[in-house]
Formats: sequence, C-alpha cells, structure tokens
Amino acid sequence: MEIERKYLIDTLPAGYDSYPFRQIQQAYLCTDPVVRIRKEDEEYYLTYKGRGALVREEYNLPLNGRAYSHLLEKADGIVLSKRRYLIPLKDERGLTVELDVFEGVYEGLALAEVEFSTEEEALSFTPPQWFGRDVTFSGEYQNSRLSRGR
Repeated sequence: MEIERKYLIDTLPAGYDSYPFRQIQQAYLCTDPVVRIRKEDEEYYLTYKGRGALVREEYNLPLNGRAYSHLLEKADGIVLSKRRYLIPLKDERGLTVELDVFEGVYEGLALAEVEFSTEEEALSFTPPQWFGRDVTFSGEYQNSRLSRGR
C-alpha cells in the first residue's frame, strides 16, 4: 500500500542538489491500471499501481536490464526521465521528501512527494514553506498522466 502526498514545486529550495539522488527513467505499458517499468540507477522494476490518489495499492517486482530494455520497446507515450533527490524533513517523524526534478520533455518541472505510514498521518501533514500547490487529489501530475503528454 502506498500512502503519499504530492506537491508542485515552483522554486527549488537552496542546496537541494547537495542531497543524495537517484537517476530515474520510467515508462508505462498501461495507464489504467498503471503498469510501469523503471530504471533507478542500476536497478530495474516492474510496478503495478491500483487506482487512487492519496492511498493506493502498489506492487514492485525486480527486473534485469535485458527485460527492462525489451519492455521499454513496448511502452506507450513519453519515457520520463528525472533526478530524485532525497531530502530529510527536520521533524519528529523522520519523513523524507522525494524531490523529482524532471529532464527532457518536462525540463523545469519539479514535484515533491512524501510517503506516510498511515492515512491520518498524511492528512495531518503540514508541508514545508518551499512546497507549492498540493496536487495529490487532482491527478494532473501523476507520472502515468505525464507519460501521455501535455
């Protein structure tokens, strides 16, 4: 189960690029339901995501590079590329911001996601000041939607 909030970032925070990051490339075999393939640094995954905005099912299965390349040829739409910076929040819960800075077609787009243990924790979350509009429930910035183009 994935429980997360997502925010549009208008201005990147100072020093964001000093945090650890992962280079991510992902593509979609299907967007309803979501079936995604992802290369994250040198690891590969096939992911199924159920419907939902704040809370939804998510299952990850490991792939190898050959299987990823084979499936990438079958993907629909835009292959998304981004750097995901891992920024710890300075609060008692020990949460981490996953700051996605997009490259390629979506150069200039930045989104922040925060994952939670419970729905109550997610709903009571107060974002840092540098976060922009909460887009969790709109769906307009779901990666599966971005893969279909603007």
